[in-house]
Amino acid sequence: MPTPPLSPDPIEIAEDPEMHVLATRRKTAVATLVRTAALALLAAVAAAGLGAVPARAADGDVTWTVRTASNSYGADRSSFSYSVNPGGQVNDAMVVANRGKDPLDLAVYTADGFTTGTGQLDLLTRDKKSVGIGAWVHADRERVVIQPGKTAEVPFAVNIPDNAPPGDYAGGIVTSLTQANEAEGINVDRRLGIRIKLRISGELKPSLTVEDLHIDYAGTSNPFGKGDATVTYRIHNTGNAILSAQQAVSVTGPFGWLRADAGDVAAPPELLPGESWTVTVPVHGVAPAVRLAATVGLTPLLTDASGSTTALDPVSTTAHGWAIPWTLLVLVVVLLAAVVGAPLLARRGRARRKQREDARVQEAVEQALREQETPAR
Repeated sequence: MPTPPLSPDPIEIAEDPEMHVLATRRKTAVATLVRTAALALLAAVAAAGLGAVPARAADGDVTWTVRTASNSYGADRSSFSYSVNPGGQVNDAMVVANRGKDPLDLAVYTADGFTTGTGQLDLLTRDKKSVGIGAWVHADRERVVIQPGKTAEVPFAVNIPDNAPPGDYAGGIVTSLTQANEAEGINVDRRLGIRIKLRISGELKPSLTVEDLHIDYAGTSNPFGKGDATVTYRIHNTGNAILSAQQAVSVTGPFGWLRADAGDVAAPPELLPGESWTVTVPVHGVAPAVRLAATVGLTPLLTDASGSTTALDPVSTTAHGWAIPWTLLVLVVVLLAAVVGAPLLARRGRARRKQREDARVQEAVEQALREQETPAR
């Protein structure tokens, strides 16, 4: 499954054991200029059988909630999750409640998901083409009108094509309200929805690879001290399952000597098939061993429909970089120069002293000869 493009106005998923919800604020200029912005509006708690605190408009007048319907799939579910065969169908529903004082007219649609640069699940905007959940999941209506204090059930159907590739897919079903903000001359589009995760049966091929691994070294002015290394790489989900991972990073010198570990490295977010995540890890106390080896170990983590996580076979990648101990080299050169140069200077000094002594002796001999040749008066 190809990685969806980044959305110009992201939806942030609120991760909570009681409810996975989506909430954003999108601003669009009334004229030709379009501005967008995102705002997470929801935190989830359990109250009176509902799974979420309602999202609220800026003036506090508009309030609504969404939750999963109670049916044969369960009650008080945190999100929609299905295992389906190619060509299969699932029917379910979302419940929308109007907690405000005025009637609500909400748009309803579905969209594919993707992981943002902050590690959150986002959804494509309605004007973007979906090829997975957004194309296979359809609500039975495009709009729902709810009176104050009332709820409405919005059924939807999941229709999987016969040729759908096996693996994991993520997206969501969304309710949207557009309101005019006359003070700013813009429209505010508020979205609230629930995550949908599909696993289409067939051969599951979970796979993570480490790409573009390289190491940079920053030395120290202390010729006998240790410096810091920075290990950078990209985690690429090359399989067809949603995966996170446990990470381990270490740096060694030649023959595996002088090992330095990075310690605890935060797990990446769950990556959808085809997605990548860039990681930068500092490693302290690295000896400048001229040639360094940076090793990254990943243990992929696969979560099944019940929520249990399985650790898969680890993968490991190594790359090399230079760590020249320049300060130590300068010190060694100076010491070598002293060791080699001192005898040379001593020999030169002795030679000069001998030349001066020979010159004095020669001059004395010549003076004595001159005195002998001078006739007595």
